[in-house]
Amino acid sequence: MDFALTEEQLMLQESIGGYLRSSCPLDAVRKATEAGTTHVPEIATELAQLGACGILIPEELGGVGMGFLEAALISEALGSVIAPVAFVASSVMAPIALLGAGSQDQKETWLPRVANGEVIIGVGISEHIGRRETDGIFADDNTLTGKAMFVLDGMDADTLLVADNDAQLYLVQASDVTRNKLKTIDRTRSVAEIIFDQSSAEILPGSVNNRKHLNDMVNAGRVMLAADTLGAAGTMLDLAIEYAKERRQFNRVIGSFQAVKHMCSEMAADLEPCRSLVWYAAHAIRAIPDEATLMACHAKAHLAETGRFVARKATEVHGGMGFTDLLGLHYWFKRIGFDRQLLGAPEVVREEAASAQGWI
Repeated sequence: MDFALTEEQLMLQESIGGYLRSSCPLDAVRKATEAGTTHVPEIATELAQLGACGILIPEELGGVGMGFLEAALISEALGSVIAPVAFVASSVMAPIALLGAGSQDQKETWLPRVANGEVIIGVGISEHIGRRETDGIFADDNTLTGKAMFVLDGMDADTLLVADNDAQLYLVQASDVTRNKLKTIDRTRSVAEIIFDQSSAEILPGSVNNRKHLNDMVNAGRVMLAADTLGAAGTMLDLAIEYAKERRQFNRVIGSFQAVKHMCSEMAADLEPCRSLVWYAAHAIRAIPDEATLMACHAKAHLAETGRFVARKATEVHGGMGFTDLLGLHYWFKRIGFDRQLLGAPEVVREEAASAQGWI
């Protein structure tokens, strides 16, 4: 049995990765973040044309009808260039919910618009992952009242997909709520505090008394964040190796020093097995649903720890230059740190993994 990527998947990886490498260099990222932009329309439009926004959406609804492994490859490519565009919430988590729990009318209304990049859907479900200071969201007669924290892509979204305290999913127009931008270490993506005050909402009928769709969203989101970290850490490793080959001390390139060799080899040895873990976790979401939660937790927790290790070591290889804005390593460093916390820190998802196996 061949466990490698198919020719179609390799073509997708190269087309998305090639476009991002040419159109989203560090200077473009720096310019966007300095302007406070977390979603660059020019990049997003081209990604939509390449099929990234509709990667999970069936062809009859305007998408390309591929799977979660392909979505993970796209997320990895986005992380490798720290692209300031919405993807995890709008192109993965929201379509999963709409395809699984939405009515036919909701699917036909929203999914084609997501696929062509016309609409961004922010996702707010963090209250169901970790304890928050708020009381959550209460539903009453097609209206929502309460507060959602850390809504992914919340400031860039046209529409919001949120879960109430009973894990039921609702679509809410961004114009009907109050949005407050939350400041994080990562300036390439937005999260928001969303305040609902009897805001009009449209329930996804399949989510009534059915937590499965919320769980599916969490699993997929965690795998995509793990893939994003994989891409960002891979770039930091490449930059460290490149620097070690060029930087000279005592008339020798620093890459010839044993200590530097060991740091680079440790990073490579720790990071390479993560790729197969992410691929398997993405594959399991649809093909092996009984393992989906466990593998998503493993991938999220392990990549969070490995990503942080690589980020730290890669910065150390660069010495004092690693902390300067000139090299821009901090953009990848902070992206990895933000991925670590979103949808559950390692200790949270490890506890869920233990629970999924009946250990607690």
